[in-house]
Amino acid sequence: MLYYSLKNYKNLVSFEDAILTGLSPDGGLYMPKYIPKLEPNFLKKLPIFDIHTIAMVIVKPYIGKYIPAKFINDIIHETLTFPFPLKKIHDNIYVLELFHGPTLAFKDVGAKFMAECLSFFSEKLEKNVTVLVATSGDTGGAVAKGFHKKPGTEVIILYPHNGVSSLQEEQITSLGSNILALEIHGNFDDCQNMVKKAFLDKEVNQKYTLTSANSINVGRWLPQMFYYFLAYRQIISENPIELVFSVPSGNFGNIFAGMMAEKMGLPIKFFIASTNINDTIPRFLKSGKYHPLSVKKTISNAMDISDPSNFSRIWHLYDKNIFKLKKKLSSYKFTDEETLAIIETIWKEYKYMLDPHGAIGYLGLRRYLQEIDNTSYPAIFLETAHPIKFLDHMPSVLKKQIVSTQELEIFLKTKRKKRKISLSNDFNVFKNWLLARK
Repeated sequence: MLYYSLKNYKNLVSFEDAILTGLSPDGGLYMPKYIPKLEPNFLKKLPIFDIHTIAMVIVKPYIGKYIPAKFINDIIHETLTFPFPLKKIHDNIYVLELFHGPTLAFKDVGAKFMAECLSFFSEKLEKNVTVLVATSGDTGGAVAKGFHKKPGTEVIILYPHNGVSSLQEEQITSLGSNILALEIHGNFDDCQNMVKKAFLDKEVNQKYTLTSANSINVGRWLPQMFYYFLAYRQIISENPIELVFSVPSGNFGNIFAGMMAEKMGLPIKFFIASTNINDTIPRFLKSGKYHPLSVKKTISNAMDISDPSNFSRIWHLYDKNIFKLKKKLSSYKFTDEETLAIIETIWKEYKYMLDPHGAIGYLGLRRYLQEIDNTSYPAIFLETAHPIKFLDHMPSVLKKQIVSTQELEIFLKTKRKKRKISLSNDFNVFKNWLLARK
């Protein structure tokens, strides 16, 4: 499989180069040259396949010869070490829980998969790779955990000052070793822009072999396609069904992965991009004008993003045609007040605890079903993080109902020193820090 830049379709690179560089030299995101189509019988046999077999069939065509099949299989087994349960909330509405990994967030899969791929390539190339990553919360913790003490890699994580939860910050800053945390006095978009500028800076690239672990890197979103197949596997009956997915959307990598799964042949009827008040995409689908505004802080901080990088991939996937896109996607925004209210309601009526991101996913799904006045399709929203990660923001009457995990309790009881460096959101300050540290 070859990959091309969205800014220059003739700029083709291998899977290895796409992983190792993250971003094309022209600043474009990479897309696969074609989308592999699944054999029809594959979907029928999903219930009898184990999750590792399913993942292998999905991802192998995107990797091709660049990693031998045995090592791809090893990477998958190292990545998929926890469950992805689908639970019915009420009527035809289901939740897919993606928070059972080591950092209690859906990004554990993408971060671990990419860490294993990079480790394979860095050993093969016999050189160290520096991973630059911007985070609005969960990416940072997942990448830190996935790459911690991985040979041949160092990780520099940029996160916004006062823009992540206290637990998320602890996960980012406490590991040490090959993990470096930079607290940026700005928002996520500032962090992301600093990372992108670093990739294009000649002096920085003379000193470092850079890649990114954000979902701008193909290694991050490719394994996120697994979620959609695993959800289908748990709900499939003898008759073919089409699913509706509502995805809490910040940088839009997760929903893009779902759209790629649908293009491969997974029967998905419709997608809902559910957002907080950072509503660039809901406004775009109404007006046709892409106009990011200043980022507003919310309790669903992983979605405090105004200029989602992966939307350029989605726009490309639907031929830059808003009418084609609207046939497959709706997007809605919700306030913190609506988010907290639905968390309380769902607990009171169904005894299910949502986190602020899953709550917005549920709200978007409910809004869509009300608009189409049709509940016959199985409708799934993604619960992307464990509610305990947002304990500070949860309704006070519910805090005692939130059950922790054994792994988290061990993490919290271990006294760890936070290691972080504070920088302004000026790229030149960041650049000078990079050049001076080696």
